[in-house]
Amino acid sequence: MSRRVDYFDDPSAPAATSLVPGGAAVVVDEQGRLLLQRRADSGNWSLPGGTMELGETLGAAVVREVREETGLDVELTGILGIYTDPRHVIAYADGEVRQEFVVAFTARPVGGNLAVSAESTEVAWFDPAAVVDLRMHESVRLRIGHWLDGGGPHIG
Repeated sequence: MSRRVDYFDDPSAPAATSLVPGGAAVVVDEQGRLLLQRRADSGNWSLPGGTMELGETLGAAVVREVREETGLDVELTGILGIYTDPRHVIAYADGEVRQEFVVAFTARPVGGNLAVSAESTEVAWFDPAAVVDLRMHESVRLRIGHWLDGGGPHIG
């Protein structure tokens, strides 16, 4: 797994060199808890998700990524928002610098068992009030905030 550094509204951030469609899931269980993973590449807590592969839809990519990263099977239940802020770039150890392009979905678990992967060092359910104290990138905190606000899909 390559290391990554997220930049947001940082004048010292490198210029983006690519744009890769990706997705994330706000997975909520019957108790209202939020599923988060601790990323192996940054150590930050994050929503599960990742990028599309050729031949799949974005929804199928998110379901696949959630399963790969957390061990859970999910059903997508809605769209939280579209996140394409050019002020958020992700620099990878191989020199690639991606501009953010994430469609965030809401989802519910339908099977599987919590498990870590090569992409996650911890996977856990959290009461939404406990998320404020976790180490995470502000773009993830923004998405969780939009979910907590319960408004219409975010576009930005």
